[in-house]
Amino acid sequence: MTTGNEERRVRDAVRQHARISAFMEAEKVVSAVLSDPGVRKARARVEAAEKELGLELRDRLQPFQDRYDEAVRGGDPGLLAGVCPGKHGRWGRICVLDDGHETASEEPHWGRNGEGQPIAWVGSAPDDW
Repeated sequence: MTTGNEERRVRDAVRQHARISAFMEAEKVVSAVLSDPGVRKARARVEAAEKELGLELRDRLQPFQDRYDEAVRGGDPGLLAGVCPGKHGRWGRICVLDDGHETASEEPHWGRNGEGQPIAWVGSAPDDW
């Protein structure tokens, strides 16, 4: 005879297994889509446009990057708390503009990519996506 604790452990284990299986299947699908030559070509065009726009906005928005860098060096949590939460952590992008900039000034996200180049983008994704 099983106890309530054992049944709950089994249910939890089955749920965890199903969740892991679903994520693994999703990763396979995403990898297949991203490896498609047409998708890779489109991604390259988007990245080129983001770099171009990043360069165009650099003179005006670089002070935000400087402020962000100084806040990181100095460990200023107050300033960092006011920075836009928009990021593409998987691609090394962190928006350095003020929180709410997209609605207040209609600026795209702006910062540096993983190679340190200025970049501007629309949309956001969590670090672990």
